[in-house]
Amino acid sequence: MEKQFVAQIADIESDFPQWYTDVVVKTKLVDYGPVKGTMVIRPYGYAIWENIQNEFNTRFQAANYENAYFPLLIPMSFMTKEAEHVEGFAPEVAVVTHAGGEKLQEPLCVRPTSETIIGTMFGKWVESWRDLPVRMNQWANVMRWEKTTRPFLRTSEFLWQEGHSVFATAEEAEEETQKMLSVYEEFAKTCLAMPVLTGLKTEKEKFAGAVATYGMEAMMHDGKSLQSGTSHYLGQNFSKAFDIKFTDKDGAQKYGYTMSFGVSTRLIGAIIMTHGDQRGLVLPPVVAPVQAVIVPIAMKKEGVLEACEALSARLKAAGIRVKIDDSDNSPGWKFNEWEMKGVPIRIELGPRDIEAGKMLVCRRDTLEKQEIELKNAEIKIEALLDEISENMYKRAKARMNDRIVDAETLEELLDGVNKGNFVRAGWCGCRACEDKVKEFAQATSRVMDKKHTAKTCVTCGKQAKHTVFFARAY
Repeated sequence: MEKQFVAQIADIESDFPQWYTDVVVKTKLVDYGPVKGTMVIRPYGYAIWENIQNEFNTRFQAANYENAYFPLLIPMSFMTKEAEHVEGFAPEVAVVTHAGGEKLQEPLCVRPTSETIIGTMFGKWVESWRDLPVRMNQWANVMRWEKTTRPFLRTSEFLWQEGHSVFATAEEAEEETQKMLSVYEEFAKTCLAMPVLTGLKTEKEKFAGAVATYGMEAMMHDGKSLQSGTSHYLGQNFSKAFDIKFTDKDGAQKYGYTMSFGVSTRLIGAIIMTHGDQRGLVLPPVVAPVQAVIVPIAMKKEGVLEACEALSARLKAAGIRVKIDDSDNSPGWKFNEWEMKGVPIRIELGPRDIEAGKMLVCRRDTLEKQEIELKNAEIKIEALLDEISENMYKRAKARMNDRIVDAETLEELLDGVNKGNFVRAGWCGCRACEDKVKEFAQATSRVMDKKHTAKTCVTCGKQAKHTVFFARAY
């Protein structure tokens, strides 16, 4: 049965891309939409996104952000106001030219991001220093017409959150940019059990229209990097383009300073590729749609289903997301199915267990089994979920640490990424040297290391101004 199960999914080591495709489709996270590059997020996948939303909303509210919603369609004239922004997004923008059977007087963009429309509204709403700071967050869909797509990782339409704020001073906006990056980093660790590298992006890799972009990079199973979140200091670029001005305490008219930050459904892809194994998904307990599944053993025997329902009620009362699999499938089929779906804990409960006052518990992260007394089951399951989350993080962190190597030459950098590593190397700050790394090793700069230790540039050998993590990326 185990061999038959494993055959459903490509080998994770020899064909990781096919493994990923098999897992997202077979676990019913997603399906392909009828329009090329689009995806249908199925209920199991959307439940993960809802849990991500709930966790973030708590954090955003604590940081004084309010949720709002802005239009999907943006006048083309808005996009052209910030030159660098429009140039950066022009190849990906979908444009509406006709509606209601008529040609529109002005084409409309389907939002690739919302700085322009939100900047326009902030320009209307902000009048005085008393109106500042403004902090808003939007949960929305965006569209970027991608040529090469893969579910969750890169699709033409995807879901995300984008936070936007306006401050009176550059210092406040810069501080907020760093603060929200740290919120992302804490979320990745606490909720996704995912270690990340955070830091400043190079000019080449920054957001179009930003003064500075800070990124959050996660290492996937194959050693590639996945950009999992970004926070942008926008300075006065959008304030001047969209007239976000305020009367300060001294009576002078001044432009505000803005910043923005965002994560997307790409985080679901990050979870899959960070924690998954040959059996399928391994979901972090905090965002797992089902945290514990109860599989009745000898289900038709008297008292078994009732005992399972009683246990389920206790776990639900404790806030644990639990499901009883009372389908007609065999226990072995159920074990394989829920392992593939990545449920953190499987509970087996049969007549002998009930008589002994115990339940058999299997952890998805280690596949270890243990007997636990039914008495105080909810307390023990809660503790086990925390233990699983901590173990998943420690394991992923150790793997990432083991796969960060240093390089002093392009040959060493190429060898490092060929072996599935992140490569830490010096960079002189020259764009040509950064481009050479991509040309030679098919790797890009991900983020700059906060600890600048490199002495020479990996490309030209001159004195290094920065230490950078290079990697191949999704």
